[in-house]
Amino acid sequence: MSRMPRLDLVLAWHMHQPEYRNLASGEFTQSWVYLHAIKDYADMAAHLEHHPGMHAVVNFSPVLLDQIEDYAAQFAGGPLRDPLLRLLTTEDLSGLAQKDRERVFEHCFRSDHDHLVAPYPHYRRLRDLFRLAGEPDANGLAYLSGDAFADALVWYHLAWTGESVRREHEWIAHLLARGEGFSYADRRQIFELAGALVGGLVARYRRLTERGQVELSASPHFHPLAPLLIAPGAAREAEPGITLPRIDSYPGGRQRVLAHVTSALRSHAARFDMPPAGMWPAEGAVSDAFLEILAAQPLRWAAAGEAVLAHSLRGARPGTGLPPRDDYLYRPYHASSPGNLVCFFRDDRLSDLIGFEYSKWDGKDAALHFMGELRAIARRLPDGERPVVSIVLDGENAWEYYAYNGFYFLDELYAQLEQDGDIQTTTFNALLESQATRTRPLPGIVAGSWVYGTLSTWIGSPAKNRAWELLAAAKHSFDLALASSRLTEGERVTAEHQLAALEGSDWLWWLGDDNPTQSANDFDCLFRLHLTNLYAMLKLPPPAELGYAICRNSSRAGRPDTMRRSTPETMR
Repeated sequence: MSRMPRLDLVLAWHMHQPEYRNLASGEFTQSWVYLHAIKDYADMAAHLEHHPGMHAVVNFSPVLLDQIEDYAAQFAGGPLRDPLLRLLTTEDLSGLAQKDRERVFEHCFRSDHDHLVAPYPHYRRLRDLFRLAGEPDANGLAYLSGDAFADALVWYHLAWTGESVRREHEWIAHLLARGEGFSYADRRQIFELAGALVGGLVARYRRLTERGQVELSASPHFHPLAPLLIAPGAAREAEPGITLPRIDSYPGGRQRVLAHVTSALRSHAARFDMPPAGMWPAEGAVSDAFLEILAAQPLRWAAAGEAVLAHSLRGARPGTGLPPRDDYLYRPYHASSPGNLVCFFRDDRLSDLIGFEYSKWDGKDAALHFMGELRAIARRLPDGERPVVSIVLDGENAWEYYAYNGFYFLDELYAQLEQDGDIQTTTFNALLESQATRTRPLPGIVAGSWVYGTLSTWIGSPAKNRAWELLAAAKHSFDLALASSRLTEGERVTAEHQLAALEGSDWLWWLGDDNPTQSANDFDCLFRLHLTNLYAMLKLPPPAELGYAICRNSSRAGRPDTMRRSTPETMR
């Protein structure tokens, strides 16, 4: 029997959260950074530590690491600036103010019901009790005891604790079994554990790089949708008919993208003693203009989505069809930009199986199916070809929808990969250093992202376009304020931080009618809070429409008399 051809596999896990801090007050408006840290970032590190034969790329956005370090300082003794953490460590919860009761009700049951609530009868009954008291309005919450709020806070944090963490700390199992009547000492124990996990996170990943298992890479600092900042019209390269915002350009967009890239290189080098060898652009979104910026930096590689490659190859061969994907997908490409930047393109289907489909499967069955898919790729390619299969996806959000936070799937998959003699796990930089990987030229890129190979997730709808218009107007005001010299150097730095946070991709992702209402409202409100703060930092009055939601109904954008009042003040 002939031996199966060899295959190189790069698993790249992207870790990102946007700027959740109110930069005027320092308060955290959402708790997702530390919650993902104690559940997903901790678990992902533990799986690699438990499987020393595994290699992977772990991509951190610097804005996420900024906030992880902020939380580490809070846990270490600094004042707590996350309201949920303050509630967790409040000794007597019987006299909670109404706004804090509402905060517990709104936050402590916001999880995937099937995997983080339903498996626990005590937590499920507690949720039902809070719903009965809190709907249709929150007035009934006043009738609940401090013990009910204590149990809700404990259960929420237990549900958001990684499976590897639970297995390491026996006392967590005892709390899960008890189910109710949690004490202040229990809450303090959870707080101390969370602090240890968050405080030790960067060092854990750094040790994995020192062991040679992990390549750490970065995204531009605040995760901007770079092709659109450079030129909003780039959206028409993949979708010629898309409706664009009423702006000629984003002022100084190319310089802003360069600032995000160089800031990411500096912060990565400061944290890990070396700059990253490559970048996963925010949302895998690339364009020729953006690749030129990356190619001018000391970067060896970038990565994007399969559909971007397909659109680009069609553009280079007008009037002709594409060959089978096996013939073009599983190899890196040299970008047409000056320099030696190499582009890898993820296998969209296999990446999305992990991200969206395997959560419905038994963990072992899913791992075996994935291995079978890899072997099928290797067998389909001609003799002498050594394919490079790139799997790139979110390393945090998917696991909420898996049983046991994806523990059995990842544990089985990593074990299978360690034992397989024909599938070699590696990293993008290791492939380039080996000099054994052949690249192909790519004449040009059709601007797009990992989502359908287009940019329509971030532009094109009335709500998203209005956000771009508001952002461009704020950037114009920023430029005028700097030109006027009315800001001190410290004020300029603070305002530029706020501007950079506004340029992140997440606000535009969530705006529009295609997202869950609660999440869309949260991100709409936070985007407007960041805009309002920027105007205050520039010593200018904010536009009146920032007091109103950015059009869940686009036809009513900017009309306070017909829009539901939703003010950024609620997130201060």
